[in-house]
Amino acid sequence: MTETKNTIGRLLPYLLVGIYFGIIFTKSEVISWYRIQEMFRFQAFHMYGIIGSAVVVAAISVQIIKRKGIRSLDGSVISIPPKVLGKGTRYWLGGMIFGLGWALTGACPGPMFALVGAGVPAMLVAILAAVAGTYTYGVLRPKLPH
Repeated sequence: MTETKNTIGRLLPYLLVGIYFGIIFTKSEVISWYRIQEMFRFQAFHMYGIIGSAVVVAAISVQIIKRKGIRSLDGSVISIPPKVLGKGTRYWLGGMIFGLGWALTGACPGPMFALVGAGVPAMLVAILAAVAGTYTYGVLRPKLPH
């Protein structure tokens, strides 16, 4: 019983952050199918502005982590190895598959959970499909050229 209680206590901050992000996604209309369609049709800057600011914040955060030698919560060093691009095929092909799924469902992985929380249970099908795709990749990964 104590182990279960400790696990719940450790996971609670992540649940709270997830709820917070769900609220932010909903209020900023990131989960709006219409906003996503506007983006894919190049009719509005709204989503590009959100994605662009997220990229800038992530880039600054990674640089701070690297330069300040910030450690994880358990005290271990955070190591970010350099990216090996190779021919780049896996990036553009994976990006196309991701983008196709995003365009067809009207949601990328994070907002799918917010949509379920906002009362769109049909997104459970998309979540199950995403989990199945991730599992399939995990099984096939050793056989794929990397």
